[in-house]
Amino acid sequence: MLNLFYDRWELPIMIVENGLGAYDTLENGCVHDDYRIEYLRSHIEVLGQTISEDGVEVIGYMPWSALDLIALSTGNVEKRYGFIYVDVNDKQEGTFERYKKDSFYWYKRVIETNGEEL
Repeated sequence: MLNLFYDRWELPIMIVENGLGAYDTLENGCVHDDYRIEYLRSHIEVLGQTISEDGVEVIGYMPWSALDLIALSTGNVEKRYGFIYVDVNDKQEGTFERYKKDSFYWYKRVIETNGEEL
């Protein structure tokens, strides 16, 4: 898709809201979301190849989302998207405390290394 859009309009591309919704589980203050890390890693790897091999100009990449959020269409939060787990359920019950998921620390490192360490 990046090649198609870039070939058609020859304008820089900014990728927004790339993410994975999953049924994350908080256990002992931790969320081990390797599936999210792998999903994002695979997309960033292909993005890097497209930039280096095909010359597509990409000016930004933003995953969806930093925090777990309430779905606007359903009002539910059971399917989570963020790097930070919010302790709340679909009935809006919980402490609303926040917990950094494994993907938070992974993506922090990706940013620090400008994508060199995936």
